[in-house]
Amino acid sequence: MEKIVIGCDHAAVQMKNNVINHLKSRGFDVIDVGTYSEESCDYPDYAYAAAKKVATGEVEKGILICGTGIGMSIAANKVKGIRCALCDNLFSAEMTRRHNDSNMLSMGARVISNQLALKIVDMFLDTPFEGGRHQRRVEKLMAIENE
Repeated sequence: MEKIVIGCDHAAVQMKNNVINHLKSRGFDVIDVGTYSEESCDYPDYAYAAAKKVATGEVEKGILICGTGIGMSIAANKVKGIRCALCDNLFSAEMTRRHNDSNMLSMGARVISNQLALKIVDMFLDTPFEGGRHQRRVEKLMAIENE
């Protein structure tokens, strides 16, 4: 059973719970790093907790959700080894996996519907990395964070 980590802030608890149920129905082992209530919290704490699990190899991929998805993606991308893509449509979710080998997905609960979120999650998880010329580009991305 593949493990996946998920985290959210107070604006996205309902969407996170919907995504968790969907992932479990698909057979994923889900690690939920919170938050668990709609009480105001700081999104970088949850983005960092999830991103560390991906960066250390505890899980292969992660999903983050906040109001817009922007803050979570910025925070996750501060962690070495993370390539977190903010997606609000299926094409972006597909291409970030095919061309960028993104290992984390960020979405905005105030931007997209729960139904679209589940479709984006499926696209992100089901799309393989193409490699080839894209591998060279991903290596260049990763070299930037080593400077």
